[in-house]
Amino acid sequence: MSSFSRERTPSQWIALAKFLAWFTILYNLVEGMVSMGFGAADESLALFGFGADSFIEVGSAILILWRLGTSGCETTRLKRERKATQGIALLLILLALFTILGALWRLWTRQHPDTTLPGVIISLASLSFMYGLWASKKRCAAALDSRALASDAACSLACMQLSAVLLLGSLAFLILPGLWWIDSVAALAIGAFILKEGWGSLRAARHPDFSGGCGCH
Repeated sequence: MSSFSRERTPSQWIALAKFLAWFTILYNLVEGMVSMGFGAADESLALFGFGADSFIEVGSAILILWRLGTSGCETTRLKRERKATQGIALLLILLALFTILGALWRLWTRQHPDTTLPGVIISLASLSFMYGLWASKKRCAAALDSRALASDAACSLACMQLSAVLLLGSLAFLILPGLWWIDSVAALAIGAFILKEGWGSLRAARHPDFSGGCGCH
């Protein structure tokens, strides 16, 4: 057991994980609706897609709350751990496919990210605290020995990376219009990473010897 896992009791780590999940849901619901609203109004595919991605993270957080909502025997907890890991893995795969297909479409149609103020503000707001959220989720996952929580942390990391792509792509096009393709290429690379993470989690959850942790260590 690592040193930081001794700073809190298991019940305190579970309480923290639940708080992070609720925070994720509330923030991403607002971010998703605002981003999709501005994206539709400004005809910005990048901003609209970014808003849609937020609801993937909402789904992941809901699965975490469901996973942590039982106090049954170890067998029951392990079953929930497996199902939650599978569900989040499928959400990661969906996010990866959405990201890759969106990037390919923008390359095909030679679209570039808009440099509107809403997109810059939303991406900066997301990046301002997403690292802390991701790091906290990773600590919870390690302390509770939970593969589902680790997958949820990976989902937060993916959203943080997409925020960076939205921001840097807009700024790059503003400075050098010839680099209209840079955010799409970066999104393809991130999409491949997310797909690998999701597929790995799905394979682990479906393995007969799955022992992703029961959240009691």
